[in-house]
Amino acid sequence: MTTQRNDLPVAIIGAGPIGLSAAANLIERGITPLIFEKGADVGAAIRQWGHIRLFSSWEHNIDPASRRLLEPTGWTEPRLTALPYGAELVEQYLNPLAAVPAISAALHTSSTVTAVSRVGMDKTHSRDRNEQPFLVRVATADGKATDHHVRAVIDTSGTWAQPNPLGQAGLPAPGETESIAAGLITEPLADVTGADRARFTGKHVLVIGAGHSAANTLISLGQLAKNEPGTRISWAVRGADASRLYGGGDLDGLPARGQLGTRLRGLVEEGHIELHTSFTTTAFTSTDQGLAVTGSTPNGDVTLNVDLLIPATGFRPDLDILREIRLELDPIVEAPRDLGPMIDPEFHSCGTVPAHGAKVLAHPDKDFYIAGMKSYGRAPTFLMATGYEQVRSIAAAVAGDQMAADQVHLELPETGVCSTDLGGSCDLPAVTGTDQDMAADSCCSTPEPVVLGLPAVGGCGAPAEDTTAEEAASSSCCAAPEPVLIGIPTGLAHGRSATITD
Repeated sequence: MTTQRNDLPVAIIGAGPIGLSAAANLIERGITPLIFEKGADVGAAIRQWGHIRLFSSWEHNIDPASRRLLEPTGWTEPRLTALPYGAELVEQYLNPLAAVPAISAALHTSSTVTAVSRVGMDKTHSRDRNEQPFLVRVATADGKATDHHVRAVIDTSGTWAQPNPLGQAGLPAPGETESIAAGLITEPLADVTGADRARFTGKHVLVIGAGHSAANTLISLGQLAKNEPGTRISWAVRGADASRLYGGGDLDGLPARGQLGTRLRGLVEEGHIELHTSFTTTAFTSTDQGLAVTGSTPNGDVTLNVDLLIPATGFRPDLDILREIRLELDPIVEAPRDLGPMIDPEFHSCGTVPAHGAKVLAHPDKDFYIAGMKSYGRAPTFLMATGYEQVRSIAAAVAGDQMAADQVHLELPETGVCSTDLGGSCDLPAVTGTDQDMAADSCCSTPEPVVLGLPAVGGCGAPAEDTTAEEAASSSCCAAPEPVLIGIPTGLAHGRSATITD
């Protein structure tokens, strides 16, 4: 059975950057991947935020194994110092990678994995369990379900499809589900100044959340409001200290101030954004005018009457398809148990998470792995480069090369800038629009990353709904690329439990 099982392909769930990287690494080791993507195309989640420019440059967004697959095809590598938009990541990297024959032959789009189990066994059966192939049940667009037998499973499906609820205690508020269905609560990271512009023009828009995507959305709304009279912006956060939303001021670990953090503060202080602190959402009610959002505050209940609400409260993993797999998850962040303490956002940020691979990501069901943003569970500290190293190690382990699997390395930018994915995390995008363009088009030939959100090695560990600082970066003209960040200083070994004076 072992020999027969090892002749089977390896299932990869999700065809984003990490999923395609997993496939590339398997192909290099002579192992056939079988890639299932729920969307109609690769990078389906990224396509939904293609208008967002990423944190990091191309240098840190291209997987080495994928590059080796692409080079013989005549692929033109993007300028490594450039900061790509999500759409560019798809068009210039993921699409060409998906077209490589070895990848395209393994890729199944519009194919939703509905369950993963062991052939002939549910979770309770133990005898010879690790010798049995995995069963991956896949539903296609026509409603047909097919069972695939595979030797290993790598779940890189991300968290984009599972936003955190807006209510208190991690639960949806009464009326939340109905408000989403009615279109009164939008998708995260709406293209406010682009494709979705008409939807928000002249409207009273509420943003809930204090994380990276909240700040990005608010700045975009500020641009819209300047050009479209009648557009009104409200912002509700759970925290009581508004100053922490913009960074640490003179107490920051780095001396310079990011122009985006300054602008966000300016939009609030100048009255363009109406900020509501200590606001915990308790109910949503549809009205003739739009949506009534009720929240508890220290001064009693407050109701905000708005036209639309944009959520920015982060994401969480969907574990339902894994009910028959023996998982060992950290009880706090729902990551693999050994990884959980390393990424707990109370104590860690992106840059304080060490490189890790198959050994840390393993579960009781041998050869089953969760990688990429989903491996971080509810922790928003994931880096794309981290995911690439995860799946390189996993591919080595599946191939039986334990030495290579155990030798994990992770070379991040010197300042630890987070890269991409969007799962409500360090992999969130940088600012869009004129501010980003000005930074990217400085007189230097190598633009410096403009970072929105907590710095990768400094405290971007807080979930989007509880984040206590928003940062940005500015650059000095013609100096060596080095992001300048505000907020919790880089290199701290703690996340949202930190105080500015720490």
